[in-house]
Amino acid sequence: MSVLVVILAVSAACCLGFGFVLQQNAAQRAPLRDFLSPRLLLDLMRVPRWLGGLGLMIGGMVLGALALGRGEISLVEPLLATNLLFALALSRRQTRQPLGGQGWAGLALLAGGVTAFIVAGRPHAGSAVTDPLRHWLIIGVMVGLALLLTAYAKRSRLSWGPVLLAVAAGLLYGVQDALTRVSGQRFSAGGWTELFSGWQPYGLLVIGVAGLILVQSAFETAPLRMSLPALTAAEPLAGIACGVGFLGDRLRTDTGALAWEASGLAAIVTGIVLLGMHPAMPCGAVPEQKRDLQPR
Repeated sequence: MSVLVVILAVSAACCLGFGFVLQQNAAQRAPLRDFLSPRLLLDLMRVPRWLGGLGLMIGGMVLGALALGRGEISLVEPLLATNLLFALALSRRQTRQPLGGQGWAGLALLAGGVTAFIVAGRPHAGSAVTDPLRHWLIIGVMVGLALLLTAYAKRSRLSWGPVLLAVAAGLLYGVQDALTRVSGQRFSAGGWTELFSGWQPYGLLVIGVAGLILVQSAFETAPLRMSLPALTAAEPLAGIACGVGFLGDRLRTDTGALAWEASGLAAIVTGIVLLGMHPAMPCGAVPEQKRDLQPR
């Protein structure tokens, strides 16, 4: 396991966590008529705080791409899930809420789950699957689930909608991470010509924009504690599925290792949920009649 990969992935998680908090602070003031519309992004672009959060998010994605170019996605994804720790740290500074037992338990489960999964699984590179059917099947399942969740979210946008949207965005971001790694490999093999001769960079752009609209719509309609945990839990699961499914990542598969890997993933998800429910996470929403997008 490369120390550089760990540093890059944790740095990416830091940027992502801070960026998500700033984006949600701005998006919660957006008009609800912009829900699931590209117009939401156009309106948010007038808000300096949101642009700052977007800049941090892009920086996190670049660092994540560098980590994915040097390490297996099954190693990088659990580390990226620690973005919730950094989001909690910034939110705690804003709300001045102590961690308490729930916060410390969530931290221990998330950190312990990441450690257990990586130590037990020992992610390492293998031979990537060349059969395009496998690629399209796994990506199609992830995108199809995201579309289905989005359709349900549109019908219940003020109840379970934000959670469903966040899960959908997490699935898309997991696929995006996989395509980022493939694009990096193509670029390393043949430069810009090889990169843009494939469909992956264009798929990255479409999925990135779609995921951003889903995330901002979730941030717009509910507190961060409802959306960010679901997003943070879904992305690594989708990324690991892509990594093992067609990118050639290998994990230990003996009985003991599988048990620890499953326990690690369960601990990660549980820790994420506990941290997302912590009082330090922003929980207020701005009523529709008081919403505006004046620069601030």
